[in-house]
Amino acid sequence: MCPANDISGTSRGYIIPIGGGEEKLENPEILDRFIDVCGGKQSRIGIIPTASELEDTGRNYEKLFRKIGVRHARVLSFITREDCQTGEDVEYIENCDGVFMTGGNQLRLSTTLGGTRVAQLIRRRNAAGMHVAGTSAGAAFMPEHMIAGGIEGSTPHPDMVTMAPGLGLTNAFIIDQHFRERDRLGRLLTALAYNPFAVGLGLDEDTAAFIRAGDELEVVGSGGITVIDPTELSYSSMDRARHGEPVSLIGLKLHILVAGGRFDIASRTARSE
Repeated sequence: MCPANDISGTSRGYIIPIGGGEEKLENPEILDRFIDVCGGKQSRIGIIPTASELEDTGRNYEKLFRKIGVRHARVLSFITREDCQTGEDVEYIENCDGVFMTGGNQLRLSTTLGGTRVAQLIRRRNAAGMHVAGTSAGAAFMPEHMIAGGIEGSTPHPDMVTMAPGLGLTNAFIIDQHFRERDRLGRLLTALAYNPFAVGLGLDEDTAAFIRAGDELEVVGSGGITVIDPTELSYSSMDRARHGEPVSLIGLKLHILVAGGRFDIASRTARSE
């Protein structure tokens, strides 16, 4: 699933994957920046808590956005696939400046939203300028190829990751979250080894990639983003590795970017603040 075509005369909205555990009280830098790009405190924000099994997740984010000063923040209750086809919550997205997807289980997002009017609408509205943020599971769901699950560890092997179709807001990145905290280097490397086309983004907690039109990203937050570029991969043993065996990958390029760091997907170049 590729991103929706750009709407003539408009700029594509930001895609903002967050590594989870974003600061919400003392210095909500990431959420403040999200609100700014959406147009400030008069912006209209739709909150999608579908990934979470906790009933109060959506309401907690709604209260949080209103505490920050957003006047129009609304929980969009997409619990079943039928909910994602019609109704006031679906129509609300038509007038949103930004959509925020909470954490939880990314398979709840893909199996509930995938292929529905809501998924199509988010893709179309993002192409027309609406900004889309997602934390933890919400971040993993954003790209065309989604990491659905996996195991911890630093050395890739064939059984380390499960992939599934994602929302399709970008096909340039594969995204993993809670990256340093949960030792997920190996599963992101495994995902890239399956098909070394996309760039891997490993997002630490309280860290976000603000990806603008043209796929240049800027790092915001207190942690780091691990950028894995497979462009110059010269050798991979993925095709012959057996169950549980380590995989050899030669020629990968890896960057660690912190607040203010940038990565340009067209030129595959990274730079510090």
